[in-house]
Amino acid sequence: MSFLNDLLGGGQGNAAGGSSLIAVAGQLIEKAGGVQGLVAVLQQHGLGEAAQSWVGSGANQAVSSDQLGQALQNGGLGPLVQEAAGKLGVDPGQLLGQLSQVLPHAVDHLTPDGQVPTQATGGLDLGSLASLAGKLFGGGNQTA
Repeated sequence: MSFLNDLLGGGQGNAAGGSSLIAVAGQLIEKAGGVQGLVAVLQQHGLGEAAQSWVGSGANQAVSSDQLGQALQNGGLGPLVQEAAGKLGVDPGQLLGQLSQVLPHAVDHLTPDGQVPTQATGGLDLGSLASLAGKLFGGGNQTA
């Protein structure tokens, strides 16, 4: 968990760092055209079963950083991962490792009824994802 802490800013502002990782997940979802677009990209590039498990009401199926990286690259989202890794000062492979843990939760969080929203409704609710950061990264004294 130390790499995750480093990526999220260690002891100084853990929730803010978690928000950065959640923001990257949000950017991926937004760039893909919403949850529906991201699920479609993942389905087209070999991760359909996993993506459907994130949407559904059952347990989220895990994906490896390599699987996620290949699907995102093939789906045209690789440059966003490269750019985000540069901004966060981490290796893209390390960022993919963390995204492979966070993205299932983000998609699950954005599909509470087990259904992919059929249309993007004016953008992604990053506020909703920020609350997820608090749950995932233990930002108990978070003020957002």
